[in-house]
Amino acid sequence: MSERVGNVTRSRYEQIVTEARELVAQVARAQFSLGDKALEIEPMRPAGGSMPNGTDDLFTVEESLAMFADDIGVAPSTVKDWRWVASRWPKDKRKDDVAFSVHRILCSISDEGERWSQIEDPPFNQRTGERRWTNDGAKRLVGQRVDRPVSVEEKVQAVTDLTRDDEVAGKVAAELLRRPAAAAQVAPADRVRVVQELTRDDEVAKSVTTELLRRPQVARETMRDDTARFLVNRAQFDNSNEARERIRERTPAVRRIEHTIEYLDLVGSCHSYVATLGRLVPRMRDQEFTEDERETVRRGISRVRAAADWLEAAIDSGRFTLDEQLAQLLKGE
Repeated sequence: MSERVGNVTRSRYEQIVTEARELVAQVARAQFSLGDKALEIEPMRPAGGSMPNGTDDLFTVEESLAMFADDIGVAPSTVKDWRWVASRWPKDKRKDDVAFSVHRILCSISDEGERWSQIEDPPFNQRTGERRWTNDGAKRLVGQRVDRPVSVEEKVQAVTDLTRDDEVAGKVAAELLRRPAAAAQVAPADRVRVVQELTRDDEVAKSVTTELLRRPQVARETMRDDTARFLVNRAQFDNSNEARERIRERTPAVRRIEHTIEYLDLVGSCHSYVATLGRLVPRMRDQEFTEDERETVRRGISRVRAAADWLEAAIDSGRFTLDEQLAQLLKGE
């Protein structure tokens, strides 16, 4: 243990603490005495109650206490505080060696018997090694926020209270995430939620995803997910279309070349179909077909005829869109 506390020796510090405790007790007695005087001026009443003697009030409670506060030079809220605490602690239940502030905190214990018995049982102070009331000890008992958090739960609550402002929370989170040991303590599910929140912005998500997919193990595991694989393939297709459109815009000759290729493919498809029939049909001489086989071929011919009619109409009209009914027919539906 250090031999000095602040600017004094340990022994002098202990002496100062003893003297200060007596002063605190004197202050508590003075505060209770002032509260008793405020009670004498304005006794506590039930909600909506009248003066104990049944006479009409010359002053409201607020006015009487405000006048008293003004005459002794303190704030009205201070007088109200003294009065209320004094009303909750009869003279024979007050503890001379317990601060007025501790009495105030314990006022939140609604049951009088429990309140009065509780003050007789001060909590153990880990730092001093003795049983003595402190503000934080009283606050822990009644479930209030402590001023000096000790347990993990208290520290977490303190941090939560300090980071209610989003700007402060953002800076604190960024600082904490720079500490690998701290980040390692976060459960995997919580880490996923954090990453999801941090990547709501598309630019951030793009940068993070690009960096992650550069890691072979991550990329391999990701591509095992059917949805992810489909979306990646779709993205590649969309990117190819975009690249093709940009090339078309910059180089008009590309569209003419594509037209020539597509025209040749179209003519080639017609020629290939006719050539295939010319090769297959003669070879079917003397073959027997069942009714199901003939019906299947007829359905195919209907689809071919519909496709040919569509092609001819498109060439003549310049409308190359595929309506829903024709699309279903070409699919065999």
